Amino acid sequence: MVPDGGIRSCETASIVSLHRSCCVKAAAWYQALVCTGTIARGLPKGFSEARAQTSIRSVSSLPKRKKDIPTKQRKMYEDGIDGDSLREVVATAIKRIDIGTAVLPEPLFCSDTDQADSGPGSEGYELLGGETSSGRNSHRDSNREGRAPDELHATSSSTLYARTLRSEFNALVVEHHLKWAPMCVSEPGPFVDGSLSTRLGRYDFHHADAIVDWGIRYNMVVKGHVLVWHVTSPQLLEDLEPEEVREQLRRHIFTTMGHFRGRIRVWDVVNEALAPDGSLAENVFFRKLGPGYIEECFRWAHEADPDAVLLYNDNKVEGMNGPNKQKADGFYRLLAGLVKKGVPVHGCGIQAHFNAAGTGRNRVPTPRMVKNQIHRLGKLGLKVNISEMDVRVSKLAPELRQIAQRQIYHDIIAAALTEPAFDGLWLWGFTDRHTWVTQFYSEDEPLVFDESYGRKEAYYGLRDALSSIARGGTVGAHVALDSDEDEDGNRWGHAWMPPLLEEETRSSFLDQYGDDITGDQRPDWEV
Repeated sequence: MVPDGGIRSCETASIVSLHRSCCVKAAAWYQALVCTGTIARGLPKGFSEARAQTSIRSVSSLPKRKKDIPTKQRKMYEDGIDGDSLREVVATAIKRIDIGTAVLPEPLFCSDTDQADSGPGSEGYELLGGETSSGRNSHRDSNREGRAPDELHATSSSTLYARTLRSEFNALVVEHHLKWAPMCVSEPGPFVDGSLSTRLGRYDFHHADAIVDWGIRYNMVVKGHVLVWHVTSPQLLEDLEPEEVREQLRRHIFTTMGHFRGRIRVWDVVNEALAPDGSLAENVFFRKLGPGYIEECFRWAHEADPDAVLLYNDNKVEGMNGPNKQKADGFYRLLAGLVKKGVPVHGCGIQAHFNAAGTGRNRVPTPRMVKNQIHRLGKLGLKVNISEMDVRVSKLAPELRQIAQRQIYHDIIAAALTEPAFDGLWLWGFTDRHTWVTQFYSEDEPLVFDESYGRKEAYYGLRDALSSIARGGTVGAHVALDSDEDEDGNRWGHAWMPPLLEEETRSSFLDQYGDDITGDQRPDWEV
């Protein structure tokens, strides 16, 4: 019996589907190394030999630039030749699962590329004043904050981005345009003469409305993200008195949820309130209002919309007893405390912004760790979703990137799906053409569709994992859930994961840098 992820024979090397940027020579070189035993890399389960051979044969003909999206490739995808979509797979699941993605307005409503969106009925949206947006490479400048044209006039919703979105996903979350400061036309300010009606700030829901209504039109669950996050809150809150901050926060929650009541039924209420050690971060809300602000926000949100599902969301909390044990434990304690007090919190999101080459606190947790974290949260009576998943691979050797990415998407989701409390996966974008990662880090390919909207090996890994809960599937998808090692003693991810640092070296590094290397109090992802 060959363990999951093991090499069966020399011939198995030929089934590796290498990264699109690799040449045929690199593929042959890697095969030779595996065959001769120079490297003994474990491969994730489920690689398709036919698919891999096709990929290797056609490397030289694959599109190299974003604008080159072959008509044949688009036609094959749209005709379903490449198998069921993610949405179709979960439609046959034995329980309801959200398969969602973060969405930006520009690629959804504007032409994404000339070739991808050309043709009758694909004119995209026009900018105010009659200028048509081609969108070519514009996302590189705008994606970090999700900028979109000031006015959008619909002539079609048939962009390739839109077609892929509605066929592959049954849920969406607005990536940027429901955060507090981005919605403000004018920011709130100090009260005058004790009046609570002074300087409340004005809102513009234009882009958020467009995305929400689009999702509803295509029968998609829409999640609101996020009501309270210190990073995207108005800067003027720092200048306000505590009672002014409390009133502005309450009014913001009521204003936003009131506007979308009946359309958005799921909300991330509070986001990233924890420090790396699991204590509450000393952000503007903690400094002004104290530790009770989280409870207050959930109670206000429930009052604003009693029918809404209310979630707490945080990063680096995905694995129990994993690389971020302190924070994962703090996440559990926070939620357990809220539940004990009867606070209306219904579930939580664990983000899963993973770096396949990460070390120390940035290592990817194992499937067992993720399963156990979801399990203990579920015992609190909470629903759990993976809320912002992407997998960075640029720091790995090119020949390992798709191997690692596929295994992470497949094994983590397959493990999560074994837990009754797990109710959904939300990707933080779906095409490498539009990803926040390129703005915060460097060029990378963290998502399941490539820049030309082609399905990557990560896509097939994810789809195979989702198929594990379809009728006739094998729950768990043969992923080791009771141990971090296979029967041969190989640690999960040994094919691509950097070796563990010596404990002394790791502790010294973390003591010096922690997670916030830049010291700017932004989310504590690796920089």
